[in-house]
Amino acid sequence: MFTQYFGLKFNPFTKEMSTDKLFVSQDLLELESRLKYLQDTRGFGLVAGEPGSGKSTALRKFVSELNPSLYKHCYFSLSTVTVLEFYHGLALELGEEPKHKKVTVFHQIQQAISSMYYDRRITPVIVLDEIHLASNKVLEDLRLIFNFKMDSQNPFILILAGQPLIRSKLTMNINNPLRQRLVVKYIMQGLKDDELKDYCLSRLRLAGLVEDIITDSAFEAIYASTNGLPRLVNSLVTNCLLYAYGQKQRQIDEEVVYQAQSELNI
Repeated sequence: MFTQYFGLKFNPFTKEMSTDKLFVSQDLLELESRLKYLQDTRGFGLVAGEPGSGKSTALRKFVSELNPSLYKHCYFSLSTVTVLEFYHGLALELGEEPKHKKVTVFHQIQQAISSMYYDRRITPVIVLDEIHLASNKVLEDLRLIFNFKMDSQNPFILILAGQPLIRSKLTMNINNPLRQRLVVKYIMQGLKDDELKDYCLSRLRLAGLVEDIITDSAFEAIYASTNGLPRLVNSLVTNCLLYAYGQKQRQIDEEVVYQAQSELNI
């Protein structure tokens, strides 16, 4: 296996990297500052970005650093659910046994959030993933179900996460009220070209690599192929390591990157 060949303790480009060992890119710093503000003010936030830009990883880091005695993290992937399915899923995440009628589940969810915040002094942090797939009806109900005390208080943190399509949906007139309630908005950009080398080297060092095995021209080729999207970078560099291992080559140069990318394109 390539890990033994290169003297690595593990695959350094797996998505299972612990949050305390993540590379702190400018993109991550920018998002963290906005999430910190949202944590202080509560309410609605939007995190958008292309697939593989690092949204889920960044949010995983954010919630992992919350004090569990002060915050309760709930995660729900919207996918293409109906409004009632959304209500049921959210109620379950909040620890409720959802009733059958929509109006009853609506009140269950509001009561669960109110009880958590006002009685137990715990702020629910709800991450709704794949929000770009949500129907306008679900988006409209989001505003309604998170309306507390005539919209005068926010006993919750709600993070909407999804692909850039959600930005177009939010420009529609029907979604104006929801868009106006967004406290923070951030669009993930991925790694900058001058961060890619440090990102890759930091991961390789964590896995125990003590030598430089990737040339500068290879880093340039990797960035050109991935535009700095972390998921694509991880996939391509892993394939570069596999290809170099198969060729019994100790160095990853521009040609290795080209061949590895060609295999990924099959």
